[in-house]
Amino acid sequence: MAIAQLPFGHTGHLSSRTLFGGAALSRASQAEADQALEVLLTYGVNHIDVAASYGDAELRIAPWLAQHRDQFFVATKTGARRAKEAREELHRSLERMGTDHVDLWQFHNLADPIEWDTALSPGGAIEAAIAAKQEGLVKAIGITGHGLQIAATHRRSLDRYPFDAVLAPYNAITMRNPYYAEQFNALAMTCATRGIALQTIKSIAYRPWMGRDRTTSTWYEPLTEQADIDLAVHWALSRPNIFLNTVGDLQLLPKVLDAAARFESVTPPDDAAMGALIDRLGFVPLFV
Repeated sequence: MAIAQLPFGHTGHLSSRTLFGGAALSRASQAEADQALEVLLTYGVNHIDVAASYGDAELRIAPWLAQHRDQFFVATKTGARRAKEAREELHRSLERMGTDHVDLWQFHNLADPIEWDTALSPGGAIEAAIAAKQEGLVKAIGITGHGLQIAATHRRSLDRYPFDAVLAPYNAITMRNPYYAEQFNALAMTCATRGIALQTIKSIAYRPWMGRDRTTSTWYEPLTEQADIDLAVHWALSRPNIFLNTVGDLQLLPKVLDAAARFESVTPPDDAAMGALIDRLGFVPLFV
C-alpha cells in the first residue's frame, strides 16, 4: 500500500507525506542502505532527506540516485553559516551523492541567535544558497531546527527570506508546551498561507535515554511497539498539510512506513487517545 502524496509547498513536486529521514543511514553499511531502499520503494516513498553531517548518509544514497534519480526528491543540509564554507559544503554534498543538483538545500538546525544572524546576513550562507539556486545547483531552499524556540525562530526566518520549506518537531508531548504549541500553530498557518512545505520530526519520540543503554541508533528513546507507533504516526498525520520525516533507525523504518501507509484507512486518534498513551508509558519531553 503506497503512502499518500501531497504538494511539497510551491515546489511543484508531489512528495509522499512520509519522507525518508536519512539520519538512519549515518552508520549503515551499503548493504543495509540498499535494503532500506527496497522498503522505501515498496511504500512509494519518493522524498529523501539527508545532511552533510549525517555520517555516510550522502554516500549511501549515491548508488540509489545512480539508478533512481528521477524517482526521488532529494534534500540535504549544510551546517555552514558563511557563504564560502556553505558553497564548499554544497559541492562536497553533490559530489558525494553523485548528482548535479539537489531539490532542496537546507540550513541545518538554524537555531542559535548568533549563527542565525550570520547565516541570513550579507556574506552568510543565504548568499550561497541564492547563488546556487540561480545556477541550478539547488531548486529550493529551506531551514531546519530543534528545540522549543525553533518554531518562533522559523517565523523570524520567514520574515527575513521566503524559504521554500521548514522543518520542526511535532508530537503530542511537545505540543503540550503552551509556548511551543502557540508558535508552531502560527508557523503552520504562515506555511499554509504562503505555500511553504512544513516538515515535522520526532513523531515517535518517547523520552530521553537518561542513562539507559541505547537499543536504537536514535539520540532519544523512540516508541518501538507497532500499536504505539500507529497512534503517534496517525496523530501527527491527522494534521493537514504536514510531512512526517521517518525515524533515524533502520529497524524501526518499516514500522513507521507501515503505520503511514494505513493512515488513510483509519480513524486518527484524538488528543485524548494520545494523552492516554502518554500517561500509560510515561512520556518525557525531549525539549525543556
